[in-house]
Amino acid sequence: MLLVGNGKLITRDDAHMFYKDGAVLIDGKTIKEVGETKDLKGKYPDAEFIDAKGGVIMPAFVNMHEHIYSALARGLAIKGYNPNGFLDILDGQWCTIDRNLNNARTKACAYETLISCIKSGVTTVFDHHASYGEIRDSLFSIEEVVKELGLRACLCYEVSDRDGKEKCMEGILENEAFAKHALEDDSDMIAGMFGMHAQFTICDETMEECVKHTPDGVGYHIHVAEGIEDLHDCLKKHSKRIVDRLYDWGILGTKSLLGHCIYINPHEMELIKDTDTMVVHNPESNMGNACGCPPTMELVHRGILTGLGTDGYTHDMIESWKVANVLHKHHLCDANAAWGEVPEMLFKNNPAMAMRYFNAELGVLKEGAAADVIVMDYDPPTEMNENNVNGHILFGMMGHDCVTTICNGQILMKDREITIVDAEKIYADVREQAADLWTSING
Repeated sequence: MLLVGNGKLITRDDAHMFYKDGAVLIDGKTIKEVGETKDLKGKYPDAEFIDAKGGVIMPAFVNMHEHIYSALARGLAIKGYNPNGFLDILDGQWCTIDRNLNNARTKACAYETLISCIKSGVTTVFDHHASYGEIRDSLFSIEEVVKELGLRACLCYEVSDRDGKEKCMEGILENEAFAKHALEDDSDMIAGMFGMHAQFTICDETMEECVKHTPDGVGYHIHVAEGIEDLHDCLKKHSKRIVDRLYDWGILGTKSLLGHCIYINPHEMELIKDTDTMVVHNPESNMGNACGCPPTMELVHRGILTGLGTDGYTHDMIESWKVANVLHKHHLCDANAAWGEVPEMLFKNNPAMAMRYFNAELGVLKEGAAADVIVMDYDPPTEMNENNVNGHILFGMMGHDCVTTICNGQILMKDREITIVDAEKIYADVREQAADLWTSING
């Protein structure tokens, strides 16, 4: 057994939200007990003890929208790349990168992204992958890294018509093969969705093939109305709005996840609500690409299950929360906006969304819940209690304050040292793969 204690404990359990000097007892993959440090140390004297050293003990984070494939882009300058709008950004940068990804480079992306997740206290990741340089077995390559690092992940491949019918069908078959494989995996650490890029890169023939090849019990992960161009395309080609088109093809539903949803109207919101479809907000990406601000606050107020993601822009969920907090305040000219909604998205909705694919109880530290626990190096100069923990996290912490990360009862990082793999050896290979990728792009 493993005991994490001597810290300010945020449980996210309404029955007992906060302990000034709390501890979490882990037995195998689940939490056996939470309580005061002195009580649990006395009760379980033989348990291995991790000393939080007065820091904050809390549930690990869930990221509902990642892009592992973007990991090697940091510092990359692409010759001739001078985007004029969102579509130029997609084709000039991201599609250029993914067209040059083979499975070796994809694995390097997975190592870099997922080690960064561990360092930021993220243990559950929903990824949306693209690697048009090598499609077949790309999701299985990522899965190898996920399992080696001990994380929990839901994977899919981004189907698109943009590189022709042959590669489109390869993407469809990769989704189908991995989703079937994930359904047979009994670890409760791997799941699969059916990935689609966006409706404006998917014709009706491709939609039909996607639906035909989607296994029962699997939903869709797709970008929706991220740019105004997506809406204009749908109106012009199909004489309907995006969510209506997805509804007509049976894409909506409890297992489906819609990314962004910037340019949707109240009618589409009602369709999303009525079908109990999930939505994920990615504030930094929307701002960085100058796509606009989605009506996220309205989605939450309407009772649509809305979560928070990073879109590969960062792997730090606290950073994403900080940006969402100021984005909606600024956009709505309302200083009270986002104060309650965004932490609800992060701490309540993200785990609830993830639990549509995983059986473990996530996002809470209580008896029987998943042993996903992090320790943050944070000792505030002001009082911390059950009524102000969110304010302390928002204004006092960043992901890099995470010092210890435990997932499914396994210690992945302790005192800022990755324990599960030789991180420096991996980083050396990642740098080589990045150099090769940059050379292949720029010649």
